Amino acid sequence: MNLTYLTAAAAEAPVNEFGFWKAMEEGGPVAWSILAVMVIMSVGSFYILFTKLFEQNKVMKQYKAVRSSYWRAPTLKEGATKLEKNSAWRQLADDAVTAQEHHSKMEGAGNEIHFVEEELAHSQDTINQSLSGGLSFLASVGATAPFIGLLGTVIGIYRALINIGIEGSASIDKVAGPVGEALIMTAIGLLVAVPAVLAFNWLQSRNRRINALMTDFSNDIVAYIGSNGAVKPAVGTPAGKPKAVAKPATTAGGVRTPPTKS
Repeated sequence: MNLTYLTAAAAEAPVNEFGFWKAMEEGGPVAWSILAVMVIMSVGSFYILFTKLFEQNKVMKQYKAVRSSYWRAPTLKEGATKLEKNSAWRQLADDAVTAQEHHSKMEGAGNEIHFVEEELAHSQDTINQSLSGGLSFLASVGATAPFIGLLGTVIGIYRALINIGIEGSASIDKVAGPVGEALIMTAIGLLVAVPAVLAFNWLQSRNRRINALMTDFSNDIVAYIGSNGAVKPAVGTPAGKPKAVAKPATTAGGVRTPPTKS
């Protein structure tokens, strides 16, 4: 008899389900809308991260050609042809050559060096704007995602309080769903914001490094033009060319001293 009574009571007892999807169902259209916004923010952040990282790696890789081949050319114009087309370094090199040609055709344009410097600075600003494109989205996501999650949290707590008022008791089965939804919204907001902030800071630091390299390159071009080609950066030893071997030391009397074996 007792066994039959317990079995019937267990069958009539309400089954409470908890979990992410259950909490989202409790939140209704508002919770799903906030989740959709969070997903869009997260996907956009990772897309910008990977595309900008690829772009930065490409620019840094192209810089090797600047150090290895550009300054080996007899003129700036010929050196520009050795650089990859549509690259930041090719743009700076072409703009320097164009500035020289324009200055020679202009009357009262002032000092040639200042004219070239201004053109290179303008070109460098344009490249920096291109490299920084999309980073404002990362900054916006990092700043707003926690508050969007907080909006879901506030709504969840509000719904929990309404359930308590209707039922007249704060039983766990009445408030677990709304409170769980509130906590989930907070966690999602943080999970979206933290990677966006880290990606923004990392990409910004790499952009500053690229900007410093472009500034050095522009200064080298200006020095080259100002000295009529006499001043230019030292170029490393070409591949396959043996390095110079130091001559044996000699004494004051001119007698060579054999090198000491290590």
